[in-house]
Amino acid sequence: MSATVSRLEQNRPQSAVSRRRLSIFCAATILYWVSMYTYVPVLSPYLEGKSYSFSVIGIILGSYGFMQILIRLPLGIYSDKLGKRKPFLFLGFAAATASCLMFLIPGHWLWPLLARSVAGVSASAWVGFTVLFAAYYPPEQATRAMGTISFLTVTGQLIGMALSGFLADGLGWSSVFLAGGTAGVAGFALAFAVYEAPAQQSRAPMRVKDLGSVIKNHMLLKVSALSILAHSILFITMFGFTPSQALLLGASKSGLTFLSVCFMIPHAVTSILSGKVLAPRFGPWNVAFAGFALSAVCTLAIPFVPGFALLCLTQAVNGFAQGLHLPLLLGLAIQEIEPAKRATAMGFYQAVYALGMFAGPFIAGWLNEGFGLDAGFYLGGGIGLFAAALALWWRKAASPRQI
Repeated sequence: MSATVSRLEQNRPQSAVSRRRLSIFCAATILYWVSMYTYVPVLSPYLEGKSYSFSVIGIILGSYGFMQILIRLPLGIYSDKLGKRKPFLFLGFAAATASCLMFLIPGHWLWPLLARSVAGVSASAWVGFTVLFAAYYPPEQATRAMGTISFLTVTGQLIGMALSGFLADGLGWSSVFLAGGTAGVAGFALAFAVYEAPAQQSRAPMRVKDLGSVIKNHMLLKVSALSILAHSILFITMFGFTPSQALLLGASKSGLTFLSVCFMIPHAVTSILSGKVLAPRFGPWNVAFAGFALSAVCTLAIPFVPGFALLCLTQAVNGFAQGLHLPLLLGLAIQEIEPAKRATAMGFYQAVYALGMFAGPFIAGWLNEGFGLDAGFYLGGGIGLFAAALALWWRKAASPRQI
């Protein structure tokens, strides 16, 4: 973390915040993702163990994205109007903690549906995190800032997902949700110490009627469309039904941890490299095309792998591939947007890609119910090929500066 802080300080010499403040923000961001992702690798098998059908599981998994569709954009607009980001950090931690505890309530499948929906509320607060972090950088370094915070995101997800299998194997399902709730409480307490610069009083407040000018930005619209497809693949595979495939191939609960590590470590590495090294050298559209094409191949390969070891290999390459385009799209979403409207643009972007979080697992769950688990992976692979074709098309239409 200290290396990340040092790089961030070097990038903003004019108004650098202190190392201590940056460290606090980094730690809070990691705890935020730990609290939400500790149970993700075991969620689908956990729900299967309760004898829920694939279609019901798809609805539960999709509710996470559905809530974000509803509230992410309003939160972004309200954040810009308020001129503050920090209150949304508290919202994120509180909702993440409540979500974890709701999974412990026994009874009807509506409880896990409500729990996952509340997790969607927590994820919607990510608008505040990203825009506050971007404020530590000059506006022209938005993709660099998003690459760094994407690395923190993946680090938190990796820690949480690495814990899940061992906790479930050693202490049972409940321990996974309790660990996530504990991380949420710790993050809520730490958020009090997160630094946010005072709002500039001369800045005109964001108005709802300004939304039109924000969402007409062509780059924002293009990367939002690609992000829908990217998150559909992600929530069909690693954050959806790939753990169920692993159990069918003989993996243990702790084996799910190894599967998560295989995916997340390459994902973390390329999250740092994508915006800072690869996109400046090869161009953002070329990097996005490569990421989607690789992800499509890996997803289509899942039904054909004969053993758990090869499944882990496909997910390692898939993690590398998705690390190429996800942080890149995040940075491009706000790069051409003026700072006073960035939370609105980010709220729009994140609300739109939540369509993929919802529709991907929802449709895959319905297909899996009727045609078997492989059907969802074929869907994910097809989505990846379509996204790669779009990236290639938009590359040809881009200006020389964008290429």
